[in-house]
Amino acid sequence: MALPKPGLAGSPFRLFPIVMTLTPDAPSPSPQLEWVTCPHPEGQHRMAYWRWGDANARHLVVCAHGLTRQGRDFDRLAQALVAQSPEPVQVICPDVVGRGRSEWLSEPALYQIPQYAGDMLAMLVQIQYQLGADKPLQALDWVGTSMGGLIGMLLAGQPGLPLPAPIRRLVLNDVGPAIAWGSVQRMQSYVGQYGQFRDLDEAAAAMWSLSTGFGPVPADVWREMSAHMLRPGSDGAVTLHYDPAIGVPVRAMTPEAAAAGEATLWALYDQIQAKTLLIRGQDSDLLTPETATAMTERGPRAQLDTWPGFGHAPTLTGDDQIAVVAKFLLGD
Repeated sequence: MALPKPGLAGSPFRLFPIVMTLTPDAPSPSPQLEWVTCPHPEGQHRMAYWRWGDANARHLVVCAHGLTRQGRDFDRLAQALVAQSPEPVQVICPDVVGRGRSEWLSEPALYQIPQYAGDMLAMLVQIQYQLGADKPLQALDWVGTSMGGLIGMLLAGQPGLPLPAPIRRLVLNDVGPAIAWGSVQRMQSYVGQYGQFRDLDEAAAAMWSLSTGFGPVPADVWREMSAHMLRPGSDGAVTLHYDPAIGVPVRAMTPEAAAAGEATLWALYDQIQAKTLLIRGQDSDLLTPETATAMTERGPRAQLDTWPGFGHAPTLTGDDQIAVVAKFLLGD
């Protein structure tokens, strides 16, 4: 799977730089917001990312979110990793282009995994540059929920990519090379189909109606997460913080195209050298038991952890969920 080549600059973008403080009890301390300029075939765009921890740390953990989400989903996990790591660590949580604080693309067809992976490469190159040539990364780990896991598989499964360090440990949160077609159809029914909400509480309730597969999430945690999903609408209302056009490639997907993509993803998965943890929600409609089992038998032979009471996909916000990921990333 080839990554997109840089194109010519000059395309228009839409950027929403407004910070909304919709709840006073957001986690503290706050992360540092940074930006990287990324190429795409029609020009370039800026991708935002959130940095937790020590900017000089040579252990880097990237946490990549799901299809309609954004990087602040990982606030609690990031803070726990920073607090529990015996050595300095920095945790980077990007807002994939078209989401959160990142710019929107003028061409919806570019909202696909190869572009996202190219953006992550640009981000990692920038982070290594910030560290300095005399401070090469010593460890690069990846946590990917759903779409974020697909991005991680693409990066970890191509040994020739110019990563500043090989991906050492890979966490795939309820995603694999094969994606159940019924789950795709469910996504086609709602991605990009949103309007405005009176306030945070109404928006949080609407998002929860589509997110029950996330499993048990306390109301205060969901409200906190939902606050980061919103931007100003009109007349005092709020709306979701992602470009509705990200749904265009999803709705264009066919069973035939999905099958072709699955073959490519399995080829990538089989080349992964990183130690891999596969988390599966027991009730997931995206990652089947058969696919999960196959992932333990080929490629990196993932360690499978199945979580009862969860579907697609666990939020990694509960203490017990965080403990599993932290032990995998920070242990021997």
